[in-house]
Amino acid sequence: MRTDLAAEVAASKRIVSVAEMQTLERLSDAAGHSYAAMMESAGRSVAEAILGRFGPVSCLVLAGPGNNGGDGLVCARYLHEAGADVQVYLWKRPPDADPDDAGHFARLVALGVSTVHADNDGDLSLLRDCLRCTVVVDALLGTGANRPISGQLADILDTVRARRQVAHPPLHVVAVDCSSGLNCDSGALDPHALAADMTVTFAHAKTGHYRFPGASAVGELLVADIGIAPDRAMGIRTFVLDAGLLRGWLPVRRADSHKGTFGRVMLAVGSETFPGAAYLACAAAGRTGAGLVTGALIRPVWALVASNLPEPTYVLLPAQETGRGAVIAADAAQVAADALAGYKALVLGCGIGNTPATRSFVADLLVADLPATIIDADGLNCLAQLEAWPQRLPAQCVLTPHPAEMARLCNLPVEEILAQRWDLARAMALAWQCTVLLKGPYTVIAEPGGWLAVLPIATAALATAGSGDVLAGVIGGLLAQGLNPFYAACIGAWLHGTAGQACAARMGQAGVVASDLLAELPIVQDTLRQETTVTVRSTEKMHG
Repeated sequence: MRTDLAAEVAASKRIVSVAEMQTLERLSDAAGHSYAAMMESAGRSVAEAILGRFGPVSCLVLAGPGNNGGDGLVCARYLHEAGADVQVYLWKRPPDADPDDAGHFARLVALGVSTVHADNDGDLSLLRDCLRCTVVVDALLGTGANRPISGQLADILDTVRARRQVAHPPLHVVAVDCSSGLNCDSGALDPHALAADMTVTFAHAKTGHYRFPGASAVGELLVADIGIAPDRAMGIRTFVLDAGLLRGWLPVRRADSHKGTFGRVMLAVGSETFPGAAYLACAAAGRTGAGLVTGALIRPVWALVASNLPEPTYVLLPAQETGRGAVIAADAAQVAADALAGYKALVLGCGIGNTPATRSFVADLLVADLPATIIDADGLNCLAQLEAWPQRLPAQCVLTPHPAEMARLCNLPVEEILAQRWDLARAMALAWQCTVLLKGPYTVIAEPGGWLAVLPIATAALATAGSGDVLAGVIGGLLAQGLNPFYAACIGAWLHGTAGQACAARMGQAGVVASDLLAELPIVQDTLRQETTVTVRSTEKMHG
């Protein structure tokens, strides 16, 4: 791990828990940057985001109790002063509840901004009248709210949703910090919550912004500066990946390079049942820029792959027949190990099958002196059945489980993996002393030093057989080019996800197959090299 990662990851890209955010605000206030100043900055930032996206349109600000509602009142003032037609709807917010908030409310009244209190709107008819607008600002509940929504608030949110379903032109929702009903730690989403088109959060994204199902209600996420000193976040080791950061990690490709410059990767993959896994992984490693790709395959797989993929070289491994076709034999490990001299990376496991023979092959191969290694798919399933397997891992290693594979590795129910994805990925990376890429929306990548990267890309286009084999090949190709495991996994996840988005944009969400990703890989990598910044958010259409 490079020692300058803390300096490379911008403070605005750190992801914090609610408790961490509250601590940062408290420290900032104690240092002289007051809560009142932070509220003023927050409200102004929301107004600027709305004006930048929609212009001075008609807006309804839903203002609840506490600081979140105060942010909404400040936002309303700035919108009004910019020429927007603004109305404010108050819920559980006495105008004189707090000196700072009372000042904000009084200024709105002095400016002539129309206000309605929910307690004076028993049948919500006034709210329905207010909803003849273009933008609704959701400033009802803040990041600390985590109770089920009921009663009057549920009715308010349901009324907005009903209007939104029939509104023409569309009724847009902008969330202040988070959508009301989104748990900003767990990502749980209340049934009454409004999905936002845009969320403006402050200082740092919150954990729940990147955890489903809540992440589906975030829309485009903007992180606004409210004056908290960036160095206060230096100890936070959770961050979101972005193009600007990853671009600096890409291998340099000089004009005077040769194939040896970009390393050799061997892939011990495939079986007679899953020959496509071998093809996809080998092709992806080449498409990612590895100088030499070698498939270590059994003959039935070699015959299919080599006839369709002429670029790699091949090492033929002994095969063993099973009831479901031939697999890599138990005695193939020495053949593969002997052939690995001079290779910088190994991809192990894609489509090899989980049989006694392949388990023996994996166990015996791990005894060898291996280069940087990625273990995927059946390699992980075989690994999970080996005694004391963490002690067998190579010094530089990436594990790429999906939740069911992670459950086998951890000997835990899948439900527990899903509930604790981030914490388990970080804990297991430390315990196993390797990089752990835990798949799923959103994929997270953890390394032994405690850093956890979140890939802000989710697309149904990648929900297809063989997609994981492509990812394994991509990471193997990056390892061959000399990247350390964490950086290779982060870049590989980004390239893979962005390729999936490109396919979805070109072909549609349904019907993309894993081989469609291959042609996109050089393109998305070249795009990443040329970009300096990229806006990344939303679960589908707004990534990349």
